[in-house]
Formats: sequence, C-alpha cells, structure tokens
Amino acid sequence: MISKFVLAMLLSVTVASISQVLLKKSALKKYDRVVKEYLNFYVIGGYMLLFASMLLTVYAYSGMDYKYGPVIESLGNVFVLILSFLIFGEKIHRKKLIGVVCIMAGILIFNL
Repeated sequence: MISKFVLAMLLSVTVASISQVLLKKSALKKYDRVVKEYLNFYVIGGYMLLFASMLLTVYAYSGMDYKYGPVIESLGNVFVLILSFLIFGEKIHRKKLIGVVCIMAGILIFNL
C-alpha cells in the first residue's frame, strides 16, 4: 500500500513539473517591458507552484525514508518530457526516449 507521504511526494513532483512548464511558457513569450517578463501570470504562478512543491516535499520527507525521495523526484524528468510533448508539441527524440527508459529502469531496479 502506498503511504500518504509517498503520494505527497508524487504530487510534489507533478506540481514542480507543471511549474517548469509555466516558466518555460513565459520564457517563450516576448514582452514589451522588462517588468512584464518577471511579473506575469506564468512566472508568478510557476514560482507559487514551486513553493507549494517545496512544502509538499518537506511534508513527504517527514514521514518516509529519505532513500525514496530521489527515486520519486527522478519521475519529474519523465513528467516534464510528457508535458512538453503535450503542451509545446516538442518532439520526443530517440535520446530522450532512451533517457526516460533508463530512468524508469533505475526506478524499477531500485524497488526490487
């Protein structure tokens, strides 16, 4: 059975991945003033989500073994790849796919 702390860590990774996508979306836009580059919905929302992710991570670590944290955090790379494909239409090249397979294999081996 998956504990609430592991679920909190998974949620944290998901929120952090969404945060990265929001920040990238902001970086791809052109702004007429420098202030708007840093004070817009995407940047503020991205950093708020990043802060929420940090709080979730702290909560998750309060009740689970520390050795599981980096393993779960590595899923963030997979989530960002999938979100980038869905939102930005980025291509998933062979090297990226091999990287994801390596990450998933590492997670599987760790849990054996």
